[in-house]
Amino acid sequence: MIETITLYNFRNHTTARIITHGRRNVIITGPNGAGKTAILEAVSMLSGDKGLRGAPMAEIAKFNGDGCFSITAELNDETEISVYFTNNDSNRRAKIDGDSATLGNLSNILRMVWLTPREDRLFVDAASERRAFFDRLATSFDTSHGGRVARLSKLLSERAFAIKNGSDKNWLDALDEQIAGTSVAIAAARIQYAGELNYFLTNCAVTVSGLVEQMLIDGATTGEAERQYLNYLQNNRELVGDKMILDGPHKSDFGVFNKKLNLPASLTSTGQQKTVLLNLILAHAKLIHTKTNRRPLILLDEAAAHLDSDARARLFRDLGAADAQVWATGLDPDVFKDVPNAVFVACKDGEINNILVPENTDEQN
Repeated sequence: MIETITLYNFRNHTTARIITHGRRNVIITGPNGAGKTAILEAVSMLSGDKGLRGAPMAEIAKFNGDGCFSITAELNDETEISVYFTNNDSNRRAKIDGDSATLGNLSNILRMVWLTPREDRLFVDAASERRAFFDRLATSFDTSHGGRVARLSKLLSERAFAIKNGSDKNWLDALDEQIAGTSVAIAAARIQYAGELNYFLTNCAVTVSGLVEQMLIDGATTGEAERQYLNYLQNNRELVGDKMILDGPHKSDFGVFNKKLNLPASLTSTGQQKTVLLNLILAHAKLIHTKTNRRPLILLDEAAAHLDSDARARLFRDLGAADAQVWATGLDPDVFKDVPNAVFVACKDGEINNILVPENTDEQN
């Protein structure tokens, strides 16, 4: 868990420091534009990811600042991690306990997942949005998964370029073999993650569908699936209007079924969809804690949006029981007054004005 986090020149925060006092829930409140989401974005980047907004680094550095930003966190095991960017470099850099580290190293230290208003339409938006969301969850479970997904995207681009430019068969054969192996590994990881997640879900269930995933679901071994998909690739080497028409893990989709209503999540109300999303995130936290014995971080931007009073009460009760550290934002601190084991952060005009620690400071984690 994060004990303290310090931001420098991050978005509209010149400097900001939050002390969690070892609490499991960090509630950040304030008016629109105060910098609440920026704090969550900073926390999200400590996982080695581009952050919950996926913004260019130069855009994140504070306007009229020196073109640099940094995020430093001290964890409850006394590890110190940081992510920083300078205008002399095009990439972010990381440090662990003062020593240079790769961004990938950070994902082994902090496992996290987030929900923003963008995900509120996850079940009705395009398959690409659901695929990216669940792949991010699966990467928190299997830290190699994100790298495989990125590698597949790169290989597919190289394949399209090779076909368009009439490259020789040997190059295409080599690319297709790599694509087949990577695709089966991605599909297998998705199936495993969905199965593991479903163990912790009671009111909904996750499914994954796709050409390669179905091969494995139907009982093919990974070797058989690789051969089947390689044969498919070798028989589909044409471009249609300069585009490669190809099925595979880059076209797969995830579905969520609301067992309580006996309906796909996409056919339920906005509030019910938000409840299902939160159930997924809480189940994910339980899964990660069980498998790694680490408490993941859950980041909830506008956590109470679309929830009625009963749904909010259930959420806060479940958050209190979650094996995670939760960072949540909202406009009204009164909405969060019943959240247990919480520290409250008031945010205004890009500054942390005060940190309010509830009176029950002797509450155990």
